[in-house]
Amino acid sequence: MSDLPRVELFTDGACSGNPGPGGYGAILRYGTVEKELSGGEPETTNNRMELTAVLEGLRALKKPCRVVIWSDSQYFVNGITKGWAEEWKANGWRKKDKKPALNADLWDSLLIELEKHDVDIHWVRGHNGHPENERCDRLAVDAYQKYL
Repeated sequence: MSDLPRVELFTDGACSGNPGPGGYGAILRYGTVEKELSGGEPETTNNRMELTAVLEGLRALKKPCRVVIWSDSQYFVNGITKGWAEEWKANGWRKKDKKPALNADLWDSLLIELEKHDVDIHWVRGHNGHPENERCDRLAVDAYQKYL
């Protein structure tokens, strides 16, 4: 799969209250070309917006790619890289303690989208001067402010 186009996907989610109005921001970069995505919901959670940012970024890709994802969400990063989401799905969207896995709808859609691409996932510390993470945060905040 190394001959696939290489795309970087930077993501962030934000909420005013948790739950509360929320937004997401994503930046897709292919070479020198960038595309910014954002959106929001009037009543949501920060984790839902973090997952939505990645999901919408992946959905924007028109063909299989080598995607390097940068997220400040340990929930997303660990959910995929540690196999939690796949375990929850295999257990009927239940965690090891038998409680329902939160955001099963988004996790299920993410697993489907991730299968289409060759993906590397990296965690970046949020609000720590990472330029693309800061831009994604601004996009997310701008998106949720429409609901205040």
